[in-house]
Amino acid sequence: MDSTRPVSELLAKASTREAVNPTDGKSSSNFERVVVDGRHYFLKQLSPATDWIMRVTGDHVHRPYVIWHDGLMDRAPSCIDHTVVAMEVEGDGDAAVCSTLMRDVGEHLIAEGDTVVPQSQHENLIDHLAQLCAAFWGFTDTIGGLTTMTERLRFFDSVNVAREMQVASPPGPIAAADAGWRALPDRSATLAALAQAVQRDPGLLTTPLAQTPVTFLHGDWKMGNLGSHPDGRTILIDWAYPGSGPACWDLWWYLALNAARLPESKEATITRFADALERHGVDTSEWFERQLDLCTVAIMVTFGWEKALGEESELRWWESRVVDALTRQGIELPAPTA
Repeated sequence: MDSTRPVSELLAKASTREAVNPTDGKSSSNFERVVVDGRHYFLKQLSPATDWIMRVTGDHVHRPYVIWHDGLMDRAPSCIDHTVVAMEVEGDGDAAVCSTLMRDVGEHLIAEGDTVVPQSQHENLIDHLAQLCAAFWGFTDTIGGLTTMTERLRFFDSVNVAREMQVASPPGPIAAADAGWRALPDRSATLAALAQAVQRDPGLLTTPLAQTPVTFLHGDWKMGNLGSHPDGRTILIDWAYPGSGPACWDLWWYLALNAARLPESKEATITRFADALERHGVDTSEWFERQLDLCTVAIMVTFGWEKALGEESELRWWESRVVDALTRQGIELPAPTA
């Protein structure tokens, strides 16, 4: 297939188009399975007007299309398969629709649910994350409009959640975030005060983080976006939050959202990631522990609500880890407001 041709032209040749509703999908995008010239593809279509994820992440430029058009996806190391064969944006403003045509790799994606993944697959995922980070080491957004760290910290802040809760049927993750933030002060006053302070002033974390190294972030390294080819390559889909940022952010995202599925402890995974960075040419000696601490705190600013809805042991692990990180880094947060 000629990937330089517009998606609309390729779809005109489709012999079948079947609407699907992925149960693990969190966005309100439209999805279809498509057959073109006997080959199977997966089509995703969305716009800021209809997709809550684009709105809460501040994406008004169709960031996946921007990095695809700029060639960033194709610069990923050979161990990563992004699956995209064609993309295009049609229309203007928030009504513009981005269409992404991907090879259908559904049979190789990690199955939904809470089943622990095999140790060998987990090890490959961490190694390939490190390879991706190493390949883009020092990456800064010279394109313009990609996801910033401030936006990452505010994905589920009170402003975004309150706005999205106004619709007749709020998206499931938004309703969960609303419930989680309401529950958090009673379950962990420490994490609640942290989230409140940093969402109000992201500079409390973005300023010290800016003094540590950056790379290209995929931004959503969770099991629902991952898979493994029989030859060992990692399938990485849904590049919705791309941008420049700290490598430890993607690591903590993986640890926070995949906690039930990890075959080894978070501590062991952290060590594995640091070792993999070194193995792929990144010297971690001067910055890793500081960035790790700062991103520990940062990920709970974004996902403290999720831990408030989960098991006590998981919540306490994060609370303890955050308190230790704040102490090590000498960060004192402002008192929470009423």
